[in-house]
Amino acid sequence: MITLSEENYLKAIYHLETGEGRAVSTNAIAEKIESKASSVTDMVKKLADKDFVNYKKYQGVSLTKKGRHTAINIIRKHRLWEVFLVDKLNFSWDEVHDVAEQLEHIKSPKLIDELDAFLEFPTHDPHGDPIPDKNGVISKSDKIKLSKAETNTYCKFVGVNDSSSDFLKYLDKHHIALGCEIKVLGKESFDESMTILIEDKTLNISKTVSNNLFVKTI
Repeated sequence: MITLSEENYLKAIYHLETGEGRAVSTNAIAEKIESKASSVTDMVKKLADKDFVNYKKYQGVSLTKKGRHTAINIIRKHRLWEVFLVDKLNFSWDEVHDVAEQLEHIKSPKLIDELDAFLEFPTHDPHGDPIPDKNGVISKSDKIKLSKAETNTYCKFVGVNDSSSDFLKYLDKHHIALGCEIKVLGKESFDESMTILIEDKTLNISKTVSNNLFVKTI
């Protein structure tokens, strides 16, 4: 049996592992879930006892095969629920994360499989993140951060690195939507801000913004 809190830890460790590509520290986990390092250590020990993680003091934390499978399943449910909320219940993309955080802990595999079929097997959530299939397979992507795109490159906006409500509202304000075409007009060497062309409109964006937009070159 796994608790809601344990599931949240596994999901956080998965995202940290994916970003860093190696075992993650208890301090990184504490920052991710906004908890005390001592509390994280206690939880990690419990997860290790249940064979969800590998943990050795001073060597970091990594998911076991069982832990990774569980984390990916939680992420699959979260992203399917986000699609349902946006496509069927008319939520905006900046409203769905907190609701999906609650729905992702529903345990019924049949419900999730039926939800997947009802939505006609979506491959990506409203923020452009890939949805794992029922076997835990996640499609590979050649997306890059907009900040890495070269000047005069044409790109397609395919996802966000920051799915916070404030950032998504910022994108809505400037009419930056998934699928739109972006041309990089120039970069400033001083602060790495960028001038871009979006749907015939010129916009200056900060490095923070360009680091949080995923694109594919076209």
